[in-house]
Amino acid sequence: MSTTLPTAPPRQLGPRRITLLVALAVFAQESMWNFYDSQVPPLLREHLASAALVGFIMGMDNLLGIFIQPWMANRSDRTRTRWGRRMPYLAVGMPLAALLFVILPHTAGTLPLLIVVIVVFALVSNSFKPIGEALVPDFIAPERRSRANAAVKIASSLTVIVAALVSILLVDDHPALAFAVIALITLVSVTVLCLSIRDSASPGYRAAVAEDAAEDAAESTAVGQARIRDTVREIVRDPDRSRLLLIVAILVFGSAWAGSRALVTPYGMETLGLSRGDAGGLTLPSGVAFLLAAYPTALFAERFGRLRTMIAGMTVFAAAMLLGTLVQTPTGTVVALCIGAAGASAFLVNAVVVLWNLAPSARVFGTYAALYAVGWQSGAFLGPAVIGGAVDVLGWPTMLLDIAVVAAVAVVIVVRIDRLQRRSDAERAV
Repeated sequence: MSTTLPTAPPRQLGPRRITLLVALAVFAQESMWNFYDSQVPPLLREHLASAALVGFIMGMDNLLGIFIQPWMANRSDRTRTRWGRRMPYLAVGMPLAALLFVILPHTAGTLPLLIVVIVVFALVSNSFKPIGEALVPDFIAPERRSRANAAVKIASSLTVIVAALVSILLVDDHPALAFAVIALITLVSVTVLCLSIRDSASPGYRAAVAEDAAEDAAESTAVGQARIRDTVREIVRDPDRSRLLLIVAILVFGSAWAGSRALVTPYGMETLGLSRGDAGGLTLPSGVAFLLAAYPTALFAERFGRLRTMIAGMTVFAAAMLLGTLVQTPTGTVVALCIGAAGASAFLVNAVVVLWNLAPSARVFGTYAALYAVGWQSGAFLGPAVIGGAVDVLGWPTMLLDIAVVAAVAVVIVVRIDRLQRRSDAERAV
């Protein structure tokens, strides 16, 4: 697309308003994904008995995202329009994904057709997922990104609550209507977003255009113009391993988190003896816990450091999964999920902010958002399959313990990153 700027700068939006609008973009995306994680596994279990196979299919959309998201995010980094570089993709992709979501439950009677719709939905939804999240560093200054991302994660937490409520109220009696309600929420959200925001007004977009204008396009070797593999190569070859280890930690903790979400409905049915609708509602209170914890964890990160806050929260998450293993009742599981969600918020709010702040240029904010997404999606792909495999061997009652073990590995990695960063800070101070 053209790199020509508009004749006059677009109207600037205040940080609070833009934070709310970016949160709305994520709300529109995550409202579908959370309901998808909750209610598609039971559709698959009507045809498949293996928990590992169900987990693999549920993780397949994340495998597709590993390849699609970086390419699309890098493409959005290069896009220049009067709407900006993110909004054109969101305005087209979100409504199309909502349409596919409405179709999905009507294909449940035939496994091959159900899988085809799942794959197409994953292709479309993954094409714009990191693009919406990249609006945060585009608009928000580095020192306030944890707070802004906390607001975004609160919006994501609200979608967990919405998905759980729709599950409880509609799934058992009107499953197709439940999917349609979630799709309608997405359409309303993206409509408000498109009428309100032009990311050509963002400081990140205008800084990227200014960098473009300062360089000869034919000779530019800047990272912002590089292909995604060049950016990855630069991270891998960097003597400071912090960025690479952070992406690995995102993958591992993403595995634990995805396992606790994608398999919680069958866990409730098999271990706790709940109905499909009631089991799908197990995450409702934990959504509230996440909502309440997200902003305080951003403030803790500003005071005590993002990495230390992440380590503390991940440890709480692992301990909560252990608690759920010891107290296997519906109430005990809900309490464990609530404590775990509050702890996990420290990681989910701050990990991507750490990665954004390590980006070398405003022109690669989308690419770095995609690198976070690659790590998270890789974990979301591997986590349900790995945890599901452990369930096949050890049984459903040990599922939360399996998740705790994976989370503990992630804690060790982030502790290593924190030590590297403190050593680097000490060397610079000398």
